[in-house]
Amino acid sequence: MASKREPERITDLSRLRAFMNPLRMQLYRLLYAAGTATASQLAEHVDGTPSLVSYHLRKLAEHGFVAQAEGENGDGRERWWRVASAEGWGFRESDFAGTPEGAAAVGAVTRGIHDTRVAQYRTYLDQRSAWGKEWTDAAFSSEWLLDLTPAELAKMNEELEELARRWRERGRAASADGDTENREHVSVHLYGFPFRP
Repeated sequence: MASKREPERITDLSRLRAFMNPLRMQLYRLLYAAGTATASQLAEHVDGTPSLVSYHLRKLAEHGFVAQAEGENGDGRERWWRVASAEGWGFRESDFAGTPEGAAAVGAVTRGIHDTRVAQYRTYLDQRSAWGKEWTDAAFSSEWLLDLTPAELAKMNEELEELARRWRERGRAASADGDTENREHVSVHLYGFPFRP
């Protein structure tokens, strides 16, 4: 049985702070989706200069989030980059909640993640007519109101992560086998949090 691959869990505050800059979060997400890219290619997507993007990629590399991509074709004048871990990364708020600096970093990074997700979804909403019926019928936005304990919410999260992992591996395997027809990047955002009406 294959071992379950999980996102890297960040526990070091200096590494988490690397994502307090919203441009770094955006660059990481773009690079994760693209697989590999140059600073110039990424700069076209973030309305920035290649030198600014290079600076932020180097900062992400210092913290182990991105790395130079080996074996990319090109004339050698520009570096190719890739994410360092195909499984991504995550963190637990409780690992940083003990200090004001940690709590501030968690708040800033969490808001940054949320803001990039909202921007991505708004872009889809603005462009959905261009995707056609097949994609718009398949896309979804759902909300469920549940009565759970913290342990049940944590278990539900584990089950959803396992489901997403299976579908990610299925897509990777199909792409590796050359099955790329009608295959697009798909972003799935799920949130689970307590609230009181």
